[in-house]
Amino acid sequence: MSIQSAMYSGVSGLNTNSQAMSVIGNNLANTNTIGFKGARTVFSDLLSSNITGSGGSSQVGRGVGLSTVDNIFSQGTFETTSSGTDVAIEGPGFFILKEPGSDITYYSRAGAFRFDEDGFLINPEGLRVQGKQFDFINNDELLPADPNDIQVANVGLLEASATTELSFTSNLDEKSVELGGGAGDIDPADRATYSYSASAQIFDSLGQSHLVTVYWRHVDDANNTWASGYTINNDPATFQAIPELLVFDEKGNRVDGDGDGLPDDFTVAINLPDPGDPGANWPNGAAPQVINLTFDTTQYDSNSTVLGHKQDGFAAGDLINVAINNEGIVVASYSNGRQVNMAQLVMAKFQNPGGLQLAGANQYIAPAEVGAIRVGLPGPELGKIFTNSLEQSNVDMGQEFVKMISTQRGFQANSKIITTVDEMLGELINLKR
Repeated sequence: MSIQSAMYSGVSGLNTNSQAMSVIGNNLANTNTIGFKGARTVFSDLLSSNITGSGGSSQVGRGVGLSTVDNIFSQGTFETTSSGTDVAIEGPGFFILKEPGSDITYYSRAGAFRFDEDGFLINPEGLRVQGKQFDFINNDELLPADPNDIQVANVGLLEASATTELSFTSNLDEKSVELGGGAGDIDPADRATYSYSASAQIFDSLGQSHLVTVYWRHVDDANNTWASGYTINNDPATFQAIPELLVFDEKGNRVDGDGDGLPDDFTVAINLPDPGDPGANWPNGAAPQVINLTFDTTQYDSNSTVLGHKQDGFAAGDLINVAINNEGIVVASYSNGRQVNMAQLVMAKFQNPGGLQLAGANQYIAPAEVGAIRVGLPGPELGKIFTNSLEQSNVDMGQEFVKMISTQRGFQANSKIITTVDEMLGELINLKR
């Protein structure tokens, strides 16, 4: 009878609301789970009966069913942390993870990463974070290989690198006394033979530092010419004159001899440690080296000064810290001040993120339902990286409690259907008395 159908409709309501309460409970249980994305239940009615009356044919529903459980991939808020390997994503992207020895790829929004004993960047469950490696020689370029496990293997000393480039950015005072002569008249031991001097530290192949001191002599005020030379480690006996003269125009800039509209470069190659013997080793056994010495110099009516100097060498250094910056680059910092780019995180974006399947531990797997997968570096398309941050759960507790009340009332209403139908059946049975 149709009265029994009403009872089964109530049963379907009990089952469906029970499942909805399970989803709500899971959402609330994961309120503090980093990177967690809440879910919602979508109900659908069940229509399977046709009845015929005086007004014609009609349809009668048979209750309610659970259509689907959708994951809600809205953005979560960020929590600031003190760990340099904690990262959060603002945008649609996911971190890519792989289990050692397995080809299965996992995806996650939880960026609580750390390094294991072998130097691999992992999540708390031990899955390895995927990224692209940097070229260690040309440290600003990524290798063209596919993304793989991120590893910082060099946990000991970073080997030294000998200086190959040294530049001075300076101004030579136009009012300096004209001394005449040339570079050969400079005597580092006699302050009266040069107008200005400055020093910079360089490094040999073993990482030992040395001092290069440059001396400038104002030769001709009318023609704005200067001579120069240098010594090694403040030893006057090592003085070497630079044959070329520095020549400035009437505006105090180096002359434009080649007519390209720019001041001419002034770069000379110097042999160290002995300018006269290119094959000579340093006293400590370090290899000989050739340094390109560049003067980026002006001659303005201002005090002679060195605004800065740069050189590309460095001493050996101990690894002191590894962190991830806001570009998703894993940067190793060493005690010698050197920072080395090790790798850059890659991210994935899905055409249909709703097709992702939960794999537990804040992870998803991507079946065919997700559609096309776009893998690339952090950016406007895939998402921006925030370091020292973790994305919190996107569960809204207030909204979940409202849903809980609604689901509870739905469960009560359906249970009332069953008890009411039971009473009606009791009345029907009592008709025989």
